[in-house]
Amino acid sequence: MTGADLGTGGERLRPGTAVTPLRAGLHLRGRRGSVTLEGSTAVPVVWGLLEEPLRSGRLAEFREGLEPGSAVRVAVDTLVGQLADHDLLVPGPPAAGTPDTTGGAVDPAVARWIDATAGHPADAAAALATARAEVLARDPAAPPAAAAVRALEACGLPVTRTPDPELPGDRVLLTVRAAGRDRAVAAGLGGATGYATAPGSAAQARADAAALETRLAAAGTGEPQSPELTGAFAALLAGAAAHRLLCAAAGLPDPAAEAADPRLIPGIPAVLLADTRPARADHHSWLGPERIDADRRVRLAPPAGLGEALRRITALGEHRCGPLPGPLAGELPQLPVPLATCTLPGPATANAATPRTLTGGGPRLDLARLELFCRAAELLLGDGEFTVGADSVHARGRALRHAAARRLAAAVPDGRTAVDPARWSGHPQLRHWWTTLTDRLAVAARLEVHRAAPGAQAYRAVVRRTPVGPGGRPGPVLGEAVEATPGDAASFAALAAVTAAVTAACTAAAGPSAGPPRPSGGAVAPLATAGARTAAWEDLGWTGGWLADLAGREEAFQHTLHRLSGAGPAALTPAAAPEPAGLLRSFGFTVLRTAEETR
Repeated sequence: MTGADLGTGGERLRPGTAVTPLRAGLHLRGRRGSVTLEGSTAVPVVWGLLEEPLRSGRLAEFREGLEPGSAVRVAVDTLVGQLADHDLLVPGPPAAGTPDTTGGAVDPAVARWIDATAGHPADAAAALATARAEVLARDPAAPPAAAAVRALEACGLPVTRTPDPELPGDRVLLTVRAAGRDRAVAAGLGGATGYATAPGSAAQARADAAALETRLAAAGTGEPQSPELTGAFAALLAGAAAHRLLCAAAGLPDPAAEAADPRLIPGIPAVLLADTRPARADHHSWLGPERIDADRRVRLAPPAGLGEALRRITALGEHRCGPLPGPLAGELPQLPVPLATCTLPGPATANAATPRTLTGGGPRLDLARLELFCRAAELLLGDGEFTVGADSVHARGRALRHAAARRLAAAVPDGRTAVDPARWSGHPQLRHWWTTLTDRLAVAARLEVHRAAPGAQAYRAVVRRTPVGPGGRPGPVLGEAVEATPGDAASFAALAAVTAAVTAACTAAAGPSAGPPRPSGGAVAPLATAGARTAAWEDLGWTGGWLADLAGREEAFQHTLHRLSGAGPAALTPAAAPEPAGLLRSFGFTVLRTAEETR
């Protein structure tokens, strides 16, 4: 409701709104909004005249008694318009007075809640007046089911208890039928963590609950003290589940959206997780492996910038309910290069329980986390077959660079394509990372840069350990990169070598490694600089200035790599998408299948 909606005659102040007089104004706050009005000592005076008609629903009658165009009428209309714009007015009669077609009415306590929260209380009350609830559990007399029944009955709903031997002992399924539609919420326990799913169909709630319990148990949240939810913990979960269910039945926003939690991803359902040690409960974005309902088959737009991409990565990698590995800094040193790490499931062998550690670095920790997440997703999809990116530009840049690096590594080096060091040795990023590698880390290495093809604006740089092996064979590769300029290629190759050297020292005793990340270099630059302001003094020696410079060349560089390869990565169609490709696409990430010609 906004100020433009005034004049229907039924507006009233939202119940529960508190008012604080100021020296020259007012502060009003309610469950759904707040506003401060200042500027004149007349504001509290006008409010003294207006408050009673607003609270009693007699606003239209009060306004009719004021002369149109008068100063008082203008002041009243302005104040009421501000209340409407900040969601502090509601239309219609109180919800407690809204009967259903059979003569019943909403419970007074529920009516007060509806009046305080609903945009249209009468409609919400009418939906709940005819609602009928059912609680399903293996044992309807067990503490979890009993707590759910009490929570729903306290809201004035008639409740039916139904035994369901297919449900685990700690899980309950709450359903409600209102306005001809069934909604359900499951609540239960996974390890030592309790949960309440997002509202959905009964089949969706069952699938979400089963997947959550499996995920929470695998995350090692601990063993419950009792095989059943008991006491206050059962009441907490049952109350939270009943609250979500009533909101869904009445057409109200889900409680997960009330706090405007920036960690939650808009458009993705959220699950409530609750712990007892320490006592806490919060919501987390969640999409299970079985997406039955239409709202679970969401596909978000690609992230608009690096910050949004990282928020989605955090949701996907949440340590309890996240379905994918979450890249974190952990206890890794952040100098001389920022590092992140994550753990992947072991290979499908007799030693499957052995985790694989994936560690990577970047010029900044946020960039390292993004690249590591994409690499981890690629390994889970099938190493060498798929490329993952935060958006299509990022994914395509990563795929083309990897394909070019493989092709050029297999080719016989052409002396005519070697680039004079004078063309790339002065790059400030190269000087920094090369000095770090050879001086600070004391790694004996050499760097070579070759043009990808005669006349092409594409270069491959390789850092190898020295001295060369017996018989003149080159030493092992420490880092490589493919970029649009020799300086950028040399810089990223040196950065990769520093990352490899530091990672080897940090993870020597951390278990088997999943291998180094693919050379992706400047593919992330357009995403990292989207919406970011670069200061005038940020030249190539600053990471921000370097990324901005790379972003300006990325589109042309991808065209060059595509032309040189003769083929590029193809979009992965839904029918050919193995999990977790579908989940990644739901969160707005891009998954590409590497074409045979680029391998």
